[in-house]
Amino acid sequence: MGKIVGVRFKPGGKIYDFDCGAFVLQMSDQVIVETEKGLGLGTVARLSNADESPQRPEKPLKKVFRKASQEDFDQQNKNLELENQAAAFCSKCIKDLGLQMNLFSVEATFDASRLTFFFTADGRVDFRQLVKLLVKQFHARIEMRQVGIRNQAKMCGGLGRCGREFCCASFLEKFDPVSIRMAKDQGLSLNPTKISGQCGRLMCCLTFENEVYQELRAKFPPIGKIVQTKDHTGKVVRLNFLRQRIAIRVDEEQEVEVGLDEIIKST
Repeated sequence: MGKIVGVRFKPGGKIYDFDCGAFVLQMSDQVIVETEKGLGLGTVARLSNADESPQRPEKPLKKVFRKASQEDFDQQNKNLELENQAAAFCSKCIKDLGLQMNLFSVEATFDASRLTFFFTADGRVDFRQLVKLLVKQFHARIEMRQVGIRNQAKMCGGLGRCGREFCCASFLEKFDPVSIRMAKDQGLSLNPTKISGQCGRLMCCLTFENEVYQELRAKFPPIGKIVQTKDHTGKVVRLNFLRQRIAIRVDEEQEVEVGLDEIIKST
């Protein structure tokens, strides 16, 4: 086996390995690859040699079929038009049938032989009649996929409270468990409205920033510890990990903030 390329099919999506064969590819090249659902158009997101890979694949990798051509881009544009038409028609059918579901995305395979409709709902939905209408209209295989609210945010994208694009939509490939304990360890307010993302769940950044905060915390004395500096002795009441500073209570009416490097002794 020669070179292995990692191909991503959508921004922030999972990277899949393919055997590029005799093709000489560079990062960001767009390619047509073989997938389980037929041919697909993706973007090269990683380059590596098979000999350098720490784990050899258990079964042969699917191959890069060719570099994407103008005809492939034209086909992709036709697919986008089809997806928009399918979304509009499906939304109308959902309203006419009175189904309790929220359609938010439609994806077509590269050859337009299959349409996948993504939706959220509070419970199970009987969409058999809806599928019949869709098959009759588009003469393609229809797949209805119910996903969670976090997946909806990843697929739709948007801006977080930090002003940046959603982490899940821009670079996170999978969702890791997030706990309120992480927010507490990072010294954040435990108000749900302040530590929740646009999806209503705890912010993903709490997870991938948590390791850094744990490393920083190991350098700090715990809250409640008595510390001594050149000028003061008091109890630790707050920690500022990013600024490397500690707030200590000297007496009932006085608090002072000192740098971590100013601490002489802790008991």
